[in-house]
Formats: sequence, structure tokens, C-alpha cells
Amino acid sequence: MTEDQPDTAHELTLRLTGVAHGGHMVSRSPEGRVVFVRHGAPGELVRVRLTDQGEDAKFWRGDVVEVLEPSADRRERHPWAAADAVSAAQEGRLPVGGAEFGHLTLEAQRELKRSVIAEQLDHLAGIDWRGQVAALEGESADGTGWRTRLHLNVTEDGTAGMYPHRSNDLIPITDMPLATPAIQELAPWQLSVPGAARLDMAAPANGSQPLLHVSLRPRQDPDTVSALRRRLAEWGSEHEVSVTAQSPEDREIQTWAGEPSVRETLDLPGEGQLTWRVSPTGFWQIHRGAPQALVDAVLTAAQIQPGETVWDLYSGAGLFTAAAARAVGTEGQVFAVEGSPVTSADARDNLSEAKHVRVTRGDVARILTGRNPARRRHGASRGQKRPAVRAPEPHVVILDPPRSGAAKEVLAAIDAAEPHTIVYVACDPAALGRDLGRLSRRGWKVTNIKAFDLYPNTHHVEAVAVLRRNE
Repeated sequence: MTEDQPDTAHELTLRLTGVAHGGHMVSRSPEGRVVFVRHGAPGELVRVRLTDQGEDAKFWRGDVVEVLEPSADRRERHPWAAADAVSAAQEGRLPVGGAEFGHLTLEAQRELKRSVIAEQLDHLAGIDWRGQVAALEGESADGTGWRTRLHLNVTEDGTAGMYPHRSNDLIPITDMPLATPAIQELAPWQLSVPGAARLDMAAPANGSQPLLHVSLRPRQDPDTVSALRRRLAEWGSEHEVSVTAQSPEDREIQTWAGEPSVRETLDLPGEGQLTWRVSPTGFWQIHRGAPQALVDAVLTAAQIQPGETVWDLYSGAGLFTAAAARAVGTEGQVFAVEGSPVTSADARDNLSEAKHVRVTRGDVARILTGRNPARRRHGASRGQKRPAVRAPEPHVVILDPPRSGAAKEVLAAIDAAEPHTIVYVACDPAALGRDLGRLSRRGWKVTNIKAFDLYPNTHHVEAVAVLRRNE
């Protein structure tokens, strides 16, 4: 047992009322305490095993272990047995994380996501959103087969697996239906990898060569690493998979088989194909159809004109940068900023032939303002400023910040730059609502918000918001 699920865990029978941000349903204990419950549905009567509890706690957490009165939206069969909480409880195990909405139909999942977005936008930005969460073209009937990236943790004996929610007990897995067929056929979870702490698999949607990246455990015996390298190099050659590795003591990524990166592509109508190099530890959208859907949505929203200047903030490997570079043409310019050294290097390589694109590495807030937020928090150089990178005046700003959202300094710098359009790509409804509220108070009007189900069978959802000056 873990600290999150002690032997003395209590069980309650609860009626679930609604959905909360973060993948939980809401209920109340008999004495009125709020309980956040995973693996349920609004309206259900369920038996819940408490995983976080305490008399002084503001709220409790729990998992459904039995459904007494099921919702009409509950599926007869979970698409991934390892993540099914009810069957896991019957078998005396914990469900793995990664498919916490899988017990519901896709239509019900999207309605819950829509409800969370609407609630966060109303609460944090005063926006009355009536939109829907759209499925991507070609989505499977059960929401499986979409993950082009897969992360696995590894036990000390070399067994690969995944963690349950809020647990330290790594569970070996035997399948992963959310992954693309290419990853399922390779079955990296079957590998025995003593000396590894983590495996990351990438299989581009275009069918190009997959890559397995190995994060080694600290201070590994050289003989253990050599044996692992020989075994995985043979596996990679046999299955036409690139294999790379990195130890905590060395920043350099070693190539054990094949190529040191993967190749992602995208077809723009009338513009030809765009190509990106993505390093083993770099960022790329997970869903096989996400790059196309997001680029289409961003370009439609931005309405970029030839000759304009575009900022692409938190630009990653340059997905939107490359598309914007095509849209502005050689008479325009694109200014991209990315904080990750690895991903920024990918972007510079991917855009190296586009002379009208400038890729800058660094914290977005510091780059735009000259201030160093980390130093200011620690009080080492309060009030001091570094010379800001000279950014061109933008007509359009695209930003795709991390789950925590954009820093206040970034939003202020965007506002001060006075673009005519802001396109905000968000992977967290709460951060989206907070940041749209901040921009609205600065005089910006949200003209459209589209939401996409880029993570079927999970609670995660992506949105693209368009803002223009509220004249």
C-alpha cells in the first residue's frame, strides 16, 4: 500500500453531482464535506474508496470501486482494462492513470469537458461560452489509437509500467490501446531494461521511423549500461526503430541505433509539405491529428496577411512558426521564443532556411521584458533589468503556453505591443479562463473559442481562443 491508499482507507456510498476541473466528479459526504471522486459520472450512486482524507482536510478524494446506480453514459466495457477502476477494485489492484474518462462514452466525455471549459470561462473571465468540444477527423469509435508519444517508468529490475493516479506503486502493463498501432505493435512495455529509469516512445503519424529514448538511472555501472545498449541496439535494428539514451550525469544524448531524432510532417493546402526535426526529449503534439487540427485553427483565427509580423511565443519545435512563416511570406517576419534548450534548438534547425524567421531561446517573460522572474522571486536582483531582446512590432501574436498558462508579464508585454490579433492555444481550462480574463481587463475582446478533443478517454482538452482589440 502507498501513503495515498492506506490499509485503513474508508469507503463511502455517495451520489455524484457534477464534474470538476481536473477529471473529478463532485459529491458530499454525509456530514457535508466535499469529496472529489474519479472514475464516476454525474448522477451515479457509487461506492467510493477514500484515497485522501483527514478531519482537518478541506476536501477528500476517492476512487469509484463499485457502481450501484450507473449513468446511461457509462460504457459496458472500458477500452483499456488496466485503467478500469471498477474491475481493478474487484481484482485487488489499482487502476493505472491515463484514461480516467474511459468508462464513459465519447459523447459524454466531450460534454463533461465542455462543461468544465464553460464553468472556468464564466468564473474566471466572465465569458458565456456556448461552444462544443469537437472530435478530430478520423477519430476511432472508442477513442483509441491516437497517441504518437508514450511515456513509461521503469522499476529497478527493468520492468516498464505506469503509475496509478497519486500513487508511487508502478504497475507493469501488457497493452496500451490509446497508443497508435505502430506503438502497439512495437510494445515497448515488454522490454526488460535494467539500468533505465524511463522510456519515451515516439512514432510519427506520417509513418517515418519511430524512436525509443532511454533515460538512464543515476550512477549506473558501465557494464550494465553497455549490456543495455547492446540489447536495445539489436532490438532497434530488428524493428527499424531509432534508439537514443541519456544519463543524468551527461547532457549529451547518445544514439544507440538509427537516427538521433524523428521527422514530423504536415501538408498545407496549396503550400506543400512542412517538415520538422524533433529531438528525443523535445516537444510535439501527442494526438496523431493534433498538429493539422491546431495549425488549421490557428491560421483560420489569425488571418495572417503577407508582409505582416507574427510573434510565436512558447513556440516549441516550430509548429506554428513554420506555418506563420509561410503565411507572411518573405516580405514578412516571424519572431519565435521558446524556453527549452532542446526544443529551441529543434526550432532553429527546422527554420534555418527561412531567413525571415528569428528563433530566440529563453524565458518568454524575460525575453519580452528584460526582467528575470526567477531572480526576482529569490530577491537576488530585485528591480534590476537586463536589456530586452529587440522584438519587432507584431501584427499577430500566437502563444501556446504550458499548462500553467502565460505569466502576467507576458500578457502585459503582448498588450503593450498592440497587435491587432492574439491567438491563444490552451491545454488547461483554468489557465485559459484566468489569462483571457486578464486580457479582457486590458481591453481585449474574445471573439471566438474553439475546443478540441485531443485527448480522448482522458479529462484533458485543448482550446484555441481569438482576441481582438475591444474598440
